[in-house]
Amino acid sequence: MSSLIAKVAKINRHNLLHIVEFDCCNKSLYMTSLDLIESLTIGQKVRLTIKPSHIVIAKEFQGEISFPNRLECTILSIERGKLLSSIKLKFVNSILETVIMFKSYKEMKLKVGDRVVAMFKATELSIEEVI
Repeated sequence: MSSLIAKVAKINRHNLLHIVEFDCCNKSLYMTSLDLIESLTIGQKVRLTIKPSHIVIAKEFQGEISFPNRLECTILSIERGKLLSSIKLKFVNSILETVIMFKSYKEMKLKVGDRVVAMFKATELSIEEVI
């Protein structure tokens, strides 16, 4: 699991749905949730988590896409397997991990030091703990 430290910036509620905006190193991240921690308040620090299989990466990305969470990262390491590749990414002071198909790794010609955009849906982000 990848994790990020962030501060709760905004909480929007409608019926049972919550959309929470976080400030993570001056970058906004968004999470949707049906069962939000009731004690969560604006200004609280949290540890956010996301599964490696839920992080998509793009190289030389341009254009619009519906993923609200986009982080500019640098590739730190690549572990190549026969079917999948595990890629470690650096975002400011955090290390994220993504797992992509080996075919995608080859087609994108990824290498250590490349700049990529890590993207994930708001439904894939969750709060691991309130700090």
